Amino acid sequence: MPTAQHETLIDLFRNRPALAAELLRDAFGMPVPEHKSIDIASSDFNETTPVEYRADAVVVLADEKPAMAVVVEVQRGFDRSKPWSWPVYLASVRARMKCPAALLVVAPTKRVAKWCRKPIVMGHPDLILRPLVIGPDNIPIITDPGQAGKTPEMGVLSAMAHGNRINSTEILNAAFAGLSGVDQQQATLYADMICAALKGAAFRHWESLMMTEVKYQSSFFRRVAAEWRAKGLEEGLEKGLEKGLETGLTKGLEKGREEGRAQGEARAIVVFLEARGIAVPEETRERIMRCDDLNVLEEWARRATVVDRVEKLFE
Repeated sequence: MPTAQHETLIDLFRNRPALAAELLRDAFGMPVPEHKSIDIASSDFNETTPVEYRADAVVVLADEKPAMAVVVEVQRGFDRSKPWSWPVYLASVRARMKCPAALLVVAPTKRVAKWCRKPIVMGHPDLILRPLVIGPDNIPIITDPGQAGKTPEMGVLSAMAHGNRINSTEILNAAFAGLSGVDQQQATLYADMICAALKGAAFRHWESLMMTEVKYQSSFFRRVAAEWRAKGLEEGLEKGLEKGLETGLTKGLEKGREEGRAQGEARAIVVFLEARGIAVPEETRERIMRCDDLNVLEEWARRATVVDRVEKLFE
């Protein structure tokens, strides 16, 4: 049964069919025919057994008539039936659309991507299907917020594949900027996809972006940021409970809440400044992180949206 991640990856193409053509062009250097429209077509290839012969998505580029069809398959694990069904998908859509057809497989892990790239020998002389596989090793790296704004789904794939790299800040910042260009429901799904793929420092950076940008940009980001901030408050409450054993439960909980909020605000300010391209020296970072006055932090947060030098934060 398809998982939530499987369905959401497919939604990247359903929401923006042009993504398939862009990947063929940018990742594989394939020429994409001139076209006036690009749409999702029926992915059922056999009316009597649709479950067996149903691709995840079929993208059709058309002018006056179909110019090219792309069968899109998301493959998260090993499936021995695929080398038998994938050729059926291609042959069926080629016959139905009467145009060239290509197979594009999206594999989130390197191991699965390597398996998907195995040539499929058809038996007829010289007839070999070599799936075009998009995996972590060949997904384009997007660091330009403007590019991510034009192709948000490409930014999402880039963040999922490369977000855990050292110095991946620009990749995550670009992907986050791209989310502002899609509707609320899509942005929520995309943000969750990226979040699930990140760990360590990358996860913390993404968390801080969620907390910061939301506060100043849109109602969607405010709502999502609230969810992330709640997690920070939970950590603060845990600390508060520990201190409550010594200082009294009520005072301990209140202190925990304040510490959780202050820590979240301070971290968000630093990340927001860096996302705007403003350098934050180590001593300045420490000054911000040491501050536990919420009123001061909120004022710094407002200034962080307009200053051009970090020194102006404290003027």
